[in-house]
Amino acid sequence: MKEKDLMAELSSIRSLMERSAKFISLHGLSGVLAGIYALIGAYIGYRLVYRTDNGMTYDNYSLHDQETISKLVVVAVLVLILSITTAVVLSARKAQQRHQKIWNTASKALLLNAGIPLLTGGLLILILLYRGYFGVIAPACLIFYGLALISGSHYTFNDVKWLGILQVILGLFAAMMPGYGLLFWAGGFGVLHIIYGSVMYAKYDRAK
Repeated sequence: MKEKDLMAELSSIRSLMERSAKFISLHGLSGVLAGIYALIGAYIGYRLVYRTDNGMTYDNYSLHDQETISKLVVVAVLVLILSITTAVVLSARKAQQRHQKIWNTASKALLLNAGIPLLTGGLLILILLYRGYFGVIAPACLIFYGLALISGSHYTFNDVKWLGILQVILGLFAAMMPGYGLLFWAGGFGVLHIIYGSVMYAKYDRAK
């Protein structure tokens, strides 16, 4: 009997240590919604960039004018803002339901470790935009986002690491197929997010 009590106490201590070391308030639905936002943004971007009905080919880019570039940037920023806002709201609600703090040591470590690759990638993408290297922007987005997820996964669910690995792989494929970056972007930020969010919701959020 004492041995069972000791095991239960050790399990409780282990669970408490894991909660304090990892940010576990990420909500699966935020991934699903971020994927939906990305797919909508990708469709808008497709209509802006590929103005003909000839499909996606490298020669069909309509990125010669500043107006198109500005519109694409606005769409991307709106998708980012919606995704971040949704993630924060749903994570805060989940943390409140579980009587946890959303801003703690684990979330700070997560933000720092994921933020460095994201900031680096964001600055590189701005440079690429300025220099006119549009064909490598989508691969750069996917690769640096994937690296950010891998780096931040040490402070949250391990599932995040696998999403990051898939994003990096998709980004490398996108780099080998210039002209189809938007399609890979939609696959990474849209489809993969929806699949990931659905899995996360089923594992950690449903009926909890």
